[in-house]
Amino acid sequence: MQIKEVIQHLETLAPTNYAEDFDNVGLLVGDKNTIVTGILVTLDTLEVIVDEAIEKNCNLIVSFHPIVFKGIKKFNGTNYVERVVMKAIKNDIAIFAIHTALDNALHGVNDMMCEQLGLLNRKILIPQSGNIKKLVTFAPEKEADSLRSKLFEAGAGTIGNYDHCSFSSEGTGTFRASEKANPSIGEVGKTHHEKETQIQITYPKHQESKILKALFDNHSYEEVAYEITTLENKNQHIGMGMIGELPEEMNEITFLKYIKEVFKTGCVRHSALLGKPIKKVAVLGGSGSFAIKNAQAAGADVFITADLKYHQFYEAENKLILADIGHYESEQYTKNLIVSYLRKKISNFAIILSDKNTNPIQYI
Repeated sequence: MQIKEVIQHLETLAPTNYAEDFDNVGLLVGDKNTIVTGILVTLDTLEVIVDEAIEKNCNLIVSFHPIVFKGIKKFNGTNYVERVVMKAIKNDIAIFAIHTALDNALHGVNDMMCEQLGLLNRKILIPQSGNIKKLVTFAPEKEADSLRSKLFEAGAGTIGNYDHCSFSSEGTGTFRASEKANPSIGEVGKTHHEKETQIQITYPKHQESKILKALFDNHSYEEVAYEITTLENKNQHIGMGMIGELPEEMNEITFLKYIKEVFKTGCVRHSALLGKPIKKVAVLGGSGSFAIKNAQAAGADVFITADLKYHQFYEAENKLILADIGHYESEQYTKNLIVSYLRKKISNFAIILSDKNTNPIQYI
């Protein structure tokens, strides 16, 4: 198996198209055509991790955090980032980072946090918008069904849990989210002495290249007429954070002790207690201060995240409890998620969970 085949599996779990603009995800070091000898999965890529990969005969490191986050102008080993990249290249070890692509995935970082807490009725806290596309094209009437099927096979018409979603062409242009709804087809005239059919389909943006390839490969016209628009609908299956409910209410102190145990943190920093039971819980792995208002609006009793600054605790406004469990602690189970996923997809070589704790913060 080549590295690019492993990447295809990772892209299915968490398409890198949905990573945040500021992020640096994908294959950071290495050649995608290299044959894989083994995969080492880690939260961070440090020198000790590259050493572990060498020791365990893994030439691909799948890392949650990217080791290269901004441009590097020199490679002379003056800092840990340069040393890691230099050592990886010297030993023919590739590095792939998944970071906010997995943060935004439905079954990603935040779902894993919810899983550890046993939360029910989970949903995305901040759904993304602008990642659903609509394609309008025309085809001869006799080939419309066949073309439509090829577009579906390429990934069109599937948004989250909905299959073959479409838009109405009956004057409203509104989104129809009913399952198994067929794209709208209407006769619009004659071209090449035969009737032509209009086909409208929706698709997630990460499937666009496949959709267009299917369109061009299966259309009989030499020049295909089509239009693509970006929809403003929020995708309820892509986005930051998650919210769910405990099976049973807990009092505040019991719940704070519970998350301290679950996430194995040396400290839980929290805002003022409110004297009411905890039932609805919002989570966001890593630095999540930007989502405080979203957690409030969603009716969360507590918001679990990391890297909160002093004045940000005031933003609780006596409406919910803010709980900072630590950056590493909030994301620590992510590498278990990646290993479990890859082992289900790939069975012919080693996929190893790194045994190194890369948390730079210590507690006394």
